[in-house]
Amino acid sequence: MSTDLLQARDLTIRGEGVTIAPFSCSLGPGDRLTLLGETGSGKSLIAQAIMGTLPKGLCAQGRLVIDGEAFDAADSTSRRALWGRRLALLPQEPWHALDPTMRAVSQVAESHRHVAGRDRRAAFQAAWSDLTELGLAEAGSKLPGELSGGMAQRVAFAAASAGGAPIVIADEPTKGLDAPRRDAVVELLARTPEAAGALLTITHDIDVARRLGGEVVILRQGQVVERGPAQQVLTDPQSEYGQRLLAAEPSRWPLPKPLGERQAPVISASGLAKTRGGRELFRDLSLTIVPGEIVGVVGPSGCGKSTLGDMLLGVTRADNGEIDRAQGHTLGFQKLYQDPPAAFSPHWRLSRLLDDLVRRHRLDRAAIPPLMARLGLDENLLGRRPGEISGGELQRFAILRVLLLEPCFLFADEPTSRLDPITQRQTLELLVELARERHCGVMLVSHDPALIERICDKRISLEATPSVAKRELDPVMA
Repeated sequence: MSTDLLQARDLTIRGEGVTIAPFSCSLGPGDRLTLLGETGSGKSLIAQAIMGTLPKGLCAQGRLVIDGEAFDAADSTSRRALWGRRLALLPQEPWHALDPTMRAVSQVAESHRHVAGRDRRAAFQAAWSDLTELGLAEAGSKLPGELSGGMAQRVAFAAASAGGAPIVIADEPTKGLDAPRRDAVVELLARTPEAAGALLTITHDIDVARRLGGEVVILRQGQVVERGPAQQVLTDPQSEYGQRLLAAEPSRWPLPKPLGERQAPVISASGLAKTRGGRELFRDLSLTIVPGEIVGVVGPSGCGKSTLGDMLLGVTRADNGEIDRAQGHTLGFQKLYQDPPAAFSPHWRLSRLLDDLVRRHRLDRAAIPPLMARLGLDENLLGRRPGEISGGELQRFAILRVLLLEPCFLFADEPTSRLDPITQRQTLELLVELARERHCGVMLVSHDPALIERICDKRISLEATPSVAKRELDPVMA
């Protein structure tokens, strides 16, 4: 009898223009498997097929063995009894997993109580312990809407892990996290195989795949193009696509071209200060952004990066300081959200959402097809709802939608956090190209200093505590 905890035999996914070729894997106690590949290659669909949560219109075929029990992949309802107890999914989108009306600690405690079987007091003690270990002690009493994207991701991680399932599927578990938080989550993920469990991870972060080790599978357009030990595949890939994937890591990008002649600013600020929850985020912060300029913002989760952008947009008020915006731009100040599901209605098809935008603001509908082509978006995706496409595809639709408004200033909050390295590079290069062409100033938030160095003209660094805060506006190569 096989000792494998998770087997997928000739798993195939089809429907609505999607074809995932037969995929097979076997994970025994202590095994780790990481799926890498381009956005929309089918990585998340494989996880959904195993869980039995494929979007409407897609169907799976093949055989699954989960913790010793055999299943027909086509029967999606048969595996629901395993959720949380024997098979756990750490979702890509925390907003789909968290109840917006429940405080963070209660959501984690609920899993400890109803899945792990602890009494109420023990469940809350375990929940507080989990949140503290993830650096979220102060977030336990907050609602999901009061958390940053990275903090919400860690809360969802804690809730999904509470049941102690021996098989864990982690879909982009480190998306939107700074390096220390990312490494902490990798260490937590590693506990499952270290405790004789099995771990299947989906990620765009090549460094995460390196740290997890085990076996790596590279997917492209639904096909496996390379697989093998992580050290081998991520050091000396044999496939042409694998080589391109590694070459697209931000640290290997060329340095940005100089901006050229500077014009009157689209936005400027002086002496900005903000305190949140009794903690000072920053003070005496000044900046100027001119047309076509890309200014990067780096710093750990919760340091105020998103808050700064919201202040510049007029969504959040500054405690002190002044902000001057260019006049005559009705729709000129726009935001690309860190979590696009929070910015799209889940009930309507993408074609309807774009049509509504065009009608409401009297935009040029003819601008949509060429922008979709430049962003690598298939027209067949227009017939789906936001929850029926990959996170990376939805992120690019968010970029498409905001560019249709032709902004003069764009606050881009982790706009490529869901994209594979190749697509990330292509998308950011396109964003910079369009910003230069359209004379749009961009403030770009990222947890990756290498990405900021290779894309931005200037950099603002925010630190976790005011005592060590380094608030600067310097050329990235300084």
